[in-house]
Amino acid sequence: MLLKACLNGDRRPGDHDALPLSAEALARDARRACDAGANALHIHPRRSDGSPAIEPDVCAAVLRAVRATCPGMPVGLTTNTASEPDAIRRLALVDAWEVRPDFVSVNLGEAGAAALCERILSRGIGLEAGVWSVADAEALLALGIAGRCLRVLIEVVRERDVSAALTAADAIDERLSAGGASAPRLLHGYGATAWPVLDAAIRRGHGIRIGLEDTLHLPDGSLARDNAELVATARERASRSA
Repeated sequence: MLLKACLNGDRRPGDHDALPLSAEALARDARRACDAGANALHIHPRRSDGSPAIEPDVCAAVLRAVRATCPGMPVGLTTNTASEPDAIRRLALVDAWEVRPDFVSVNLGEAGAAALCERILSRGIGLEAGVWSVADAEALLALGIAGRCLRVLIEVVRERDVSAALTAADAIDERLSAGGASAPRLLHGYGATAWPVLDAAIRRGHGIRIGLEDTLHLPDGSLARDNAELVATARERASRSA
């Protein structure tokens, strides 16, 4: 089963003592997460001030550092609007990447998503289609690229109630299946829904992800020590369900 570690997301400096932001910190943290059982990494590169970025030099520094500590591990980056809100500039920055990630995520509900998806596919980078709603699923199906995606991310991150999150995941799953989307799926929640949705993903046979991007806490509500502890806990839950 795919277990992706989402190391930092758009968390702000100070949100957690173990939140990795610099390329060096991300590389160290990535190694620990992989040792704990992660088999893919999702990273939001940061500038020196901690702000999110997708500029080529920032991304290259992160990718080189992480690949040096985790050789052979698939490493993915974000392209979300927090990293660059202007769709045209975002496309230009991705075009300028000389050091390429193994995959990137694109949120289908964000401006410029269609053009960005095509550009990423044309560059031979794995595409993770971020689907937050049934409308996003329909947008993905309308583009006709679902079969070319590395995976589809079912991201029930707007719903703060567990029941609502699982209902939303059901609806998205059903729409993707009805539309013939054949790419593997990964399902995840956020905050209070992170662990219940992870358990649901395991039951459905979907890929899972966990990390400080999605939650700062363990299933019992206690503060996680770091990404490695979150990953180890997720791996244990997946193993118990095997």
